[in-house]
Amino acid sequence: MLLESLKGKTVGIAGCGGLGSNCAIALARIGIGKLIIVDFDVIIQSNLNRQYFFIEQLGKYKVDALKINIERVNTDVVVKKHCIKLSPDNISQLFKNCDVIVEAFDLAEMKKMLIETVLSELPEKYIVSGSGMAGWGNNNTIKTINYDKLYICGDLSTEISENAPPLAPRVGIVANMQANQVVELLLN
Repeated sequence: MLLESLKGKTVGIAGCGGLGSNCAIALARIGIGKLIIVDFDVIIQSNLNRQYFFIEQLGKYKVDALKINIERVNTDVVVKKHCIKLSPDNISQLFKNCDVIVEAFDLAEMKKMLIETVLSELPEKYIVSGSGMAGWGNNNTIKTINYDKLYICGDLSTEISENAPPLAPRVGIVANMQANQVVELLLN
């Protein structure tokens, strides 16, 4: 079976919030072999409107809670977690054995740093990023754009603001588009 080949694949996820937690769960559901998840943040109440965490996990590190949640979905997925802040000094070492890397940060400068580091230090790796998912509605504006080894999912323009907060529907759409793009890259 085609999906059987995913058991031998490794995906890195940089950031375990709205995009990263939902993307990781989608990949676990289809049987990815190994996930390397990296984040240094803890779960707070405001995360629950879009992230794959639960009330009883408030105050826990996202990587710890996400590992448990992944294992509740699929015990065959190997999860390697790192509770650290990513920087140009550690990205290559953490993600060198990944087939694809998912960028799932909130902050534009962190997105830029990760993408630039991966493209320069791990040029053979694919990176799947998310950009433009705030607010609600406008489903037809969400798409995937390819720039060689970089794929960007989202509408590429909707920034988070008081009038356009990050909410589960659009964040979930983009996270699942990222997971779908990862699968496409791995199976092609």
